[in-house]
Amino acid sequence: MSQNDLNVSPNSPQFKILDSMMDGVRLINKYKVVIHTNQYVEENMVAHTIGKKCYEGIGKREVCKACIADGTFETGATEKKYETINGRHYLVITSPVYDRYQNINAVVEVFRDITKEKELEDSLLQKNEKMRKDIEFAQKMQANMLPLKGKYYDLQVNYFYRPSELLSGDMFDVFNIDPFHTVLYICDVMGHGVSSSMISMYVKQTMRAICRKKDDLNHIMRELHQTFLALNFEDDQYFSIFMAIFDQPNRTLHYVNAGHNCEPLLKRNGRIKKLKAKGHPICNAFDKIEYEEHVISLEKGDNLLFYTDGITEMKNASGVFFGEERLWKAFEERADIIQSIGTYIENFEGEGNDDLALLDIKVI
Repeated sequence: MSQNDLNVSPNSPQFKILDSMMDGVRLINKYKVVIHTNQYVEENMVAHTIGKKCYEGIGKREVCKACIADGTFETGATEKKYETINGRHYLVITSPVYDRYQNINAVVEVFRDITKEKELEDSLLQKNEKMRKDIEFAQKMQANMLPLKGKYYDLQVNYFYRPSELLSGDMFDVFNIDPFHTVLYICDVMGHGVSSSMISMYVKQTMRAICRKKDDLNHIMRELHQTFLALNFEDDQYFSIFMAIFDQPNRTLHYVNAGHNCEPLLKRNGRIKKLKAKGHPICNAFDKIEYEEHVISLEKGDNLLFYTDGITEMKNASGVFFGEERLWKAFEERADIIQSIGTYIENFEGEGNDDLALLDIKVI
């Protein structure tokens, strides 16, 4: 290739412009020989490379496995790749240089130093990896905090639990507070992710601590509310909770509802009714709260279902909600809804961005 073919001389103003560029620039001929480098290349990358092979010009002893100059010579397309030269990272971009006959007789390579960006990217990747491990640890901890399935005196407990993300804002628990009483509750924290999961774990630990000292539902809820206020959360952070205490000797269930919009279902002899109760959620809007305590008698064979709105507000591809009626029907038809709810959801082809939690309690 002659200088006439390039229509410019290496000493021409067009070539001298390259020396003022902030990036490294060099020209490669079709024999992969360096025919020109700008000042940046000479001062910051590898000096005195004119006349050498292109790979030698970036400090290599062997031909690059992926030569983007070849691609540009063959197709005329701009190519990109990343190279590390003298410990610095570069984005390399090739473009064709045409002679007066519109033939590609050279390729111009631009080396943009992206070392800072690469170091920042690596730092972010390391931090993201640490965050991922921390979230996985929190996820395992949250899963380990779920109650054991099985018998609690005269109650048989099972559940279905599926977070919308790695961490869930839904929480439920079942535990005995003495030889005669069992606490049952389900909680739905506003939002998703890390913040809501932290509040849900706070609820679990706090409820167990309070219930060891008290068995009066209003006292328990008042203390739960006061401990929440002491944390000074923002106004948009709150949770609802439906709580009950099963009195084994008398076979009665005492319950209150703190803003939980999914009233539990009671199935008896194939018929279903709701455990209706009203009350404010646990939030910063109220300094003092009182709840109406309700009591019902339970019989052998009764079946209770506590749940959160993730299941009823799930939608399919047609925009149809799973809804309370469909859940009611599933509960009515199945002796063990937990065993079959996954099939119901799969057949419904439901999609949701909320946590799913169902707590199934049978009186035995």
